[in-house]
Amino acid sequence: MSKIKARSGTFTDNMKLPVHRWFRYSAGYSAEWVQSEIKKFESEHDTKAVVLDPFLGSGTTAFAGASLGNRVYGFEGHPFVARIAKAKNQWILDELDFTEACNQVLNLAEKRNKQTERHDESNLLGKCYDIEALSKLDNLRFAYEKLADENPVWELVWLNITSILRACSKAGTAQWQYVLPNKSKAKVIDVKDAFLGKAKLMAQDMEYAKCANWSNSAQIFKQDVRGSIESPKCNLLITSPPYPNNYDYADATRLEMMFWGEISGWGDLKTAVRPTIMRSCSQHSAADKIVLDEILEEPLLAPILEELTPVVRELEKVRLGKGGKKTYHTMIAAYFLDLSKIWKNCRPVMDKGSEICFVIGDSAPYGVHVPAEKWLGELAVYHGFKSFSFEKLRDRNVKWKNRTHTVPLHEGRLWVKG
Repeated sequence: MSKIKARSGTFTDNMKLPVHRWFRYSAGYSAEWVQSEIKKFESEHDTKAVVLDPFLGSGTTAFAGASLGNRVYGFEGHPFVARIAKAKNQWILDELDFTEACNQVLNLAEKRNKQTERHDESNLLGKCYDIEALSKLDNLRFAYEKLADENPVWELVWLNITSILRACSKAGTAQWQYVLPNKSKAKVIDVKDAFLGKAKLMAQDMEYAKCANWSNSAQIFKQDVRGSIESPKCNLLITSPPYPNNYDYADATRLEMMFWGEISGWGDLKTAVRPTIMRSCSQHSAADKIVLDEILEEPLLAPILEELTPVVRELEKVRLGKGGKKTYHTMIAAYFLDLSKIWKNCRPVMDKGSEICFVIGDSAPYGVHVPAEKWLGELAVYHGFKSFSFEKLRDRNVKWKNRTHTVPLHEGRLWVKG
């Protein structure tokens, strides 16, 4: 198995790639793999790929396609993550203008040089930063907000500040980008050094992308695709939807959103983020007070209802004997309903003869197995796609000593023919 194939489900390799590395997102896959699939599709079909990604995240598919000159239409429901992707899409701007804007912000921040009033050890910002670091970051924030106008270059400056927040924090970060305020990092980067270093890196990448003849061909939309998808016809869809594994995408950028004042705490995620993202975690389904019987009556679940019902009914019972009593039963039901809506909306956008690839993994909440790839494939066929097959890439959770079940899990690529 090639390195690209084996690591197609990880974002890690992207941290070496221009533009992709501007912000480390918790979820994603290899941009090099996306490029290889675009080239393969074009070779086999003798046509230019027009690519759709309904779960764009921070833009892996968009910028992989742009580097090859392909039109890409990307949609992301998480408002903060969508802004990150749209900011990265400004790589086409003049790198000297960007550098000058960064210098203006830094000069104003250093002139201001005020101690922050937001350092409170009872909240997340106070737990993640000492007062000196947070003061320097807040001075950058003040300078940015004072200087920013309608020029899109300021979105790149915003991204620069956003991207250094973790590096300048004393708090640790879990593998999936959850903040760990109770764990301290061995190395914390000075705010000025981080800001100037990222500015230099971004400017270099902007110059590189132009020299490498990247195309300004990606269109990125902040949009919840459960409602609708409006784009020209596409013939290749490459994406990775949330897995049904209880990862809280709303919480992944809580530190960054608190820094910018978009939320004041975890509870605000309910209104600031959750309404426009898929229901793939129990925190979301519990907050929405989902009624299982109502979900199971939805016609869009008809093709998998016979298999889905006993699974969620078992979870409904098992949870009562667990300490957390997590609402996995309603989360799983809502998850597949949401994806059924997305399959329905993708069908009119995808051309005849199109190909679709979902990087996906199964799950086993409370030890009850959820065959995600099988059910997603059946939903795709129900909505008018021709066929599906699954290509296993790796086993999952084999190294976790604290896992609560013994069900073997895997990750792979769900291929759907259109």
